[in-house]
Amino acid sequence: MLKQAHLYIKGDVIGVGFRAWTKIQAKITGVNGWVKNSFSRPDVFGVNGGVEALIQGEEEKVNQMVKTVKTGPAVSRVEDVEIFWQDAKEIFDSFEIRK
Repeated sequence: MLKQAHLYIKGDVIGVGFRAWTKIQAKITGVNGWVKNSFSRPDVFGVNGGVEALIQGEEEKVNQMVKTVKTGPAVSRVEDVEIFWQDAKEIFDSFEIRK
């Protein structure tokens, strides 16, 4: 059954290759969706922005990807990840970096 998680990733995650790293991890894990930098939600991320991601796939794979994102690449510092479980409104067949 398809599961979907919308993630708000906070911390030192802008300008450190977090989106590219997330795309690679998504391919390894076998999930689809997207990742993007987000500066339009200071109420969520603060003034410096953060990273937003939508992860779709089998429940076990989505849970693994969420766990991976919480760790982040070595050059980043993930402070918090807000997770919102959603019903999928659009089905993705790949993982992309959005602008």
